Amino acid sequence: MTLPLTAQPLNDSLTTYLHQLPAGAKVSLAVESLTNDRITFAYQADKPVPSASVIKLPIMLEVMEQVKANQLDLDEIHILTDAEKVGGDGVLKTYSHRSRVAYRDLLRLMMIYSDNTATNIFINELGMDTINRRMRTVGLSQSQLNRVMMDTLAVRQGRENYVTAREMNVLLSKIYRNEVATPALCSQMLTILKQNEDRVTLPGQLPKGTVIAHKTGTLAYVRGDVGIVYAAKPFLASVFVEGIPTSDAERIIAEIALICYTYFSRP
Repeated sequence: MTLPLTAQPLNDSLTTYLHQLPAGAKVSLAVESLTNDRITFAYQADKPVPSASVIKLPIMLEVMEQVKANQLDLDEIHILTDAEKVGGDGVLKTYSHRSRVAYRDLLRLMMIYSDNTATNIFINELGMDTINRRMRTVGLSQSQLNRVMMDTLAVRQGRENYVTAREMNVLLSKIYRNEVATPALCSQMLTILKQNEDRVTLPGQLPKGTVIAHKTGTLAYVRGDVGIVYAAKPFLASVFVEGIPTSDAERIIAEIALICYTYFSRP
């Protein structure tokens, strides 16, 4: 597919690109400059989409808010049990029964390697209602945590986790601007997000070495990536693609990121 001319305004470039996509591709997209609040683009940005592992971003926020409130110590040790282990992404499922793991490491495993066992430990200890209340507190009115990871029964019953592209940009912006938790904890969150091992979506076609603080998600029916791209002019991009094979969705997210990166790298 031929990418639109990057000399065009961002809205024109992205609109042209989206109109070229196959009819079955359902895209939810929100793009926002971090240096000029007049430069934004939204397409189906307020549509709730299945979050996949992107829901781990607001879970991390609640972890850090509890650290701020001295209700959680990241250096405290969690004793992992076999009963807590679930399948899917992550390495904790391979650890021995009663392994000792610091909460700091659980957080890194949840975000960098999308570890589902670590995620469920946090959901169970923090509380699903507490995490959802935090999302409301920071202005996320549509995003919702409704189940733990790998709960296929809940999915069959229609209980899914949801986010919107626009609300993920809101959350990322608050972390970037030190508007949640504390500045030091926001810095820690950004450091963790920059280490994401999943590199085929937003970073997929960007110049080698481009720094991105992001969280990805994958289910059979959705591929998503939300992040801060440190171009010459940093920007936010949250993209979800449904309705097409995962590899095609990954290519679409990467091409959207390249269009945006090219625009925000212009003098």
